[in-house]
Amino acid sequence: MKAFKKAIALFSLVALISSFGYAQTAAKFGYIDSNEILSLMPETDSLQKELKAYADYLDQQMNAMAMEYQTKIQDYQTNFETMSALIKQTKEKEITDLESRIKAFQASADGDLGAKQAELFNPLIEKVKNAITEVGKENNYTYIFDVGTGSLVFYENGDNILPLVKTKLGI
Repeated sequence: MKAFKKAIALFSLVALISSFGYAQTAAKFGYIDSNEILSLMPETDSLQKELKAYADYLDQQMNAMAMEYQTKIQDYQTNFETMSALIKQTKEKEITDLESRIKAFQASADGDLGAKQAELFNPLIEKVKNAITEVGKENNYTYIFDVGTGSLVFYENGDNILPLVKTKLGI
């Protein structure tokens, strides 16, 4: 009877290993460079031109503020000797206020440019992601990796290992 139990256990182990090996060979991996596919999309050129035009507009505004700043500094330096204390104080306040406005504008412009880029390119990125998902499903890929960004862009029937990692970390 003991030999029979051992044989059944051995058979079960072999069946388990065989099914595990089959599951491993059934996985189908693919990869794509999303940067390359985005560069090939016909919409990309017009979106890049629109983004550049917006960046140029922001640069023009920044340059105008910088020119105003330079003018105020030059005026202050040129007329420093003839200014009264009240005028000097007023001019210095104007210059420091303008410096603050320039810094605030620069920070805001960077954020606005990023938001504009997202507004323009997110629909295109979503279109590419949807196409990748459809190709993955149609061609029975288990995982598709994006070599352009180093991320996973499609998976089907994968295992979420978050609980295992949380346990390992004691979380």
